[in-house]
Amino acid sequence: MLTFALAVFFLIITPGPGVLSLAGVGAAFGFRHGSRYLLGLFIGTNLVSLGVITGLAAVLLADPGIRTVFYLISVAYLVYLAFRIAFAGSKLAFIERTEPPGIKGGILLQAINPKAYAVNTALFTGFAFFPSAPVAEIFVKLIILNAIWIVIHFLWLWVGITLRRLELSSRWQRGINIAMAISMMLVVALAALAPH
Repeated sequence: MLTFALAVFFLIITPGPGVLSLAGVGAAFGFRHGSRYLLGLFIGTNLVSLGVITGLAAVLLADPGIRTVFYLISVAYLVYLAFRIAFAGSKLAFIERTEPPGIKGGILLQAINPKAYAVNTALFTGFAFFPSAPVAEIFVKLIILNAIWIVIHFLWLWVGITLRRLELSSRWQRGINIAMAISMMLVVALAALAPH
C-alpha cells in the first residue's frame, strides 16, 4: 500500500496539463476561481478513474479509429497549451485567458488528458495489495488516490497564486513560462512515444 501511495505521489506531482493549468488559473484569477477549476479537475479525474476501473476506457480505445482521433485531439490540445504558455511573454499566467475556465473546463480537460488515463491505468492495473479482494482494493486505492490528489492540486494552486503575488521581474516570469512549456512538451513527447 505504501508503494502505491508513493507511486500516486510521484505520478501526480509531476507537471501535466491538469496541474499546470491549475497553477495558471490560480496565477491569473486567484483562489476562488482556481478552486472551482480544481473541483472540475477532481470530478474529471474521478470520471477517468471510473472509466478505467469499469473498462469503458479500454473498450472505447480498443477501436483504432477512436483511439487515433482521441490521441490526435489530446496531443494537439497539449501542444496548443504548451505554445500558449511559452509565448505568454513576460506575463506570468501560464495560460493567457480572459475568463476563468470553471468546473466545466476542468472536467473537459481531464476527459482529453492523456496523463490522466495513463496514471489511472497504471495505478488500477498494478500495485495489487489485496489480490483476494479486488473490490476492496479498488475502494482503498480510490481513497488514497483522491487524498493525495487533493493535497497536491491545492499545492499547485497555491504555487500559482504565490508566484503571482511575488511580482517577479519579467525575465523570471518569462523563464517560468518557458520551463512550464518545456514540461508540457515533455508530457506530449511521452504521449507520442507511448504505444497507442
